Amino acid sequence: MPIVRPLITDQDFQEAVDLQYPIRVFKNDHMIDSGTKVIRFTSETIVTQSSVSSVDYHRRAECEFFEIRK
Repeated sequence: MPIVRPLITDQDFQEAVDLQYPIRVFKNDHMIDSGTKVIRFTSETIVTQSSVSSVDYHRRAECEFFEIRK
């Protein structure tokens, strides 16, 4: 059973970048991205990448982020 952990602090996001755990992104209680990885973050934006040509920018205040560990 996978472990799902919310990503809230900068330290949480840095760990997700360093360890390359897949994450899920929710906006307005709907999952908008799954299995993607955090490649960069700021205080306002989280940048995720799911493939070479698929890079998404998510506003940190509008979305919820969850790390998925198996």
